[in-house]
Amino acid sequence: MCDTLVAVTDDGLLFAKNSDRDPNESQVLEWRPAADHPDGSTVDCTWVTVPQVDHTHAVLLSRPWWMWGAEMGANECGVVIGNEAVFTRGPAGGPALLGMDLLRLALERAGSADDAVGVLVDLLERHGQGGPCSHERPDFTYDNSFLVADPDGAVVLETSGRSWATEVVRGPGRSISNGLTIERFAGAHGRRARTWVTGAALRRSVTEPLAASATGPADLMAALRCHGRTPGPRWSRAHGGLVGPCVHAGGVLASSQTTASWVADLRGGVRHWATATAAPCTSLFKPVAVDAPVDLGPAPDNRFDPSGTWWRHERLHRTVLAAYDERIDRYRSERDELELRWVEGPPTSAEAFAVAAGLEDRWLAEVVATPGVDRRPGYVRRRWDEVDRAAGRTVAAAG
Repeated sequence: MCDTLVAVTDDGLLFAKNSDRDPNESQVLEWRPAADHPDGSTVDCTWVTVPQVDHTHAVLLSRPWWMWGAEMGANECGVVIGNEAVFTRGPAGGPALLGMDLLRLALERAGSADDAVGVLVDLLERHGQGGPCSHERPDFTYDNSFLVADPDGAVVLETSGRSWATEVVRGPGRSISNGLTIERFAGAHGRRARTWVTGAALRRSVTEPLAASATGPADLMAALRCHGRTPGPRWSRAHGGLVGPCVHAGGVLASSQTTASWVADLRGGVRHWATATAAPCTSLFKPVAVDAPVDLGPAPDNRFDPSGTWWRHERLHRTVLAAYDERIDRYRSERDELELRWVEGPPTSAEAFAVAAGLEDRWLAEVVATPGVDRRPGYVRRRWDEVDRAAGRTVAAAG
């Protein structure tokens, strides 16, 4: 599942998103330059092909490894978008545009948040939405909501099939999760039972106050790391870790994992930070920019390969998770202090990712040597054993 939030401060807007997907679904940071396209061009999205436009903007995307579209991203014009799965009463759509495809198309084509909403609505009405939304579970489909922002404002767009509604964000904080939130539209289209399984209302009760009180990027980084009412992860048998914005897999009905995170500062110039790794509570936010590509190693997929950025961090993430209370304390303060320095004076993205790789190797050695108690319920431990086997990862490979 997911959470996206914006803070409206006296100085402007802040944006943040956690992308929650299947736990082995690595996510790729992808830089795409601006481009011109000849008349009659088309673009192959995840399941369908649509007409291309004359010009597409440069974009930075956080994209699940197997799909064309993106969970979140930004363009050279200062537009940022995050999307959420929502569950509605309409019939499941056949292969069409995924919500992630819609998000990427809007970033490539729009010069402002208002323009992006127009692009999303036009594409939705022309082509519809639908098709498998999970590589592991091809029968899993959903509709989408979007939080679209630029330095001048933010808009919530919620959809059900080809129907839609919008709400201008007034502040001080606004978040969306995995349920419709625009009251009249939700009453007409929302599907309560599926929405309950996602824990959407519970997570929004956490994220909106955090957004409303945020004064800078570090506050939203902390918000994305929040586990709800407890400092560390907690689980329910039904929802797994869907009790706060930092989500950990393990439930029977829902077993999502936060697989990537993003924070944007749209005040007086646009700056971005991304983890490019799962579990913000174990990750480091690195400064990134639309015009500054970074080599993050081999493109990941759903098989364990620590030669790339995403899977290398999984060694640390999954080792910490097995004894979270004891192991996160080995490096949390050092990480937070470094992030604060990077917010005040960010290095280049290439420098930041190089520093992060070295630190994660050291932190991994330290947490492996740290004894602790695995307090996860048995059903959570069994679920993670299944996840590791599916990825070809063994305990011996963790170090």
